[in-house]
Amino acid sequence: MGCQCAKKSEEELEDELKKDSIDGINEEIKGDNNPNNKNDVYGINEEGNNREVDNENKLKNPNEDDEEYLERINEEKNAKYGDYPDRMLEIINRIREDPASYAEYIEDCIKNIMEESDKNDETKTKLIYKKKVKVALTRGEPAFREAAEALRNMSPLPPLEFNGNICVPLPENENEIKDPSFLKEQVKTLRETTNIDLFFKDLVKVPEVSALLMIVDDSIKNPGRKRQAILNKDFKYVGINSHFIGKTFVAYFAFSK
Repeated sequence: MGCQCAKKSEEELEDELKKDSIDGINEEIKGDNNPNNKNDVYGINEEGNNREVDNENKLKNPNEDDEEYLERINEEKNAKYGDYPDRMLEIINRIREDPASYAEYIEDCIKNIMEESDKNDETKTKLIYKKKVKVALTRGEPAFREAAEALRNMSPLPPLEFNGNICVPLPENENEIKDPSFLKEQVKTLRETTNIDLFFKDLVKVPEVSALLMIVDDSIKNPGRKRQAILNKDFKYVGINSHFIGKTFVAYFAFSK
């Protein structure tokens, strides 16, 4: 399995940058008193959830408009999530090396899909994935089962190697995160000096949930694109760059052969 990714045109790249965000991300801190073996393997366990709760208590402060306070809090968050690239690479490679096992894990995670009232329209409900974070879904369970089936039928792949040379530079402020033209220029510049084949960004700060939703890839446009990148048999290298910028967490993923 895995896509054969050619270099993208400027128009295709611009479209990619507009559609790659995961929407509807809000914190949801929940304990899980029944971690199982697969949860331990992929990292979503009781210890991790307790760490989320501890961090929430640390961040409570009435002086939320104080610049020095906000800067200190951001430093703490970046220190806490500074191992995101390492953890993501570890999880991605476990998935590549044992896709069948991860298929079972995906199906176990279906229980975390639920409906929630739409705050903008009380007559409607929306699907969300709710485990340590809260992320809006498009199709929900069907997408999870399709992803599990795809992994169950594929052969193991060699692990990816981290390559710092293909890491896309991070923006300096939240406006740049939301500006497709800024990111397009960063990727274009990097393409001119490296051999990037595919790029996407993610906004989920918890590596285990981030990896799960990339593999499920329940997006409206071009579903499965992130999964195909992670499970591309021709890709050998990945560059992962992540940071809290203002109140927004962002992670950039670049792949090459």
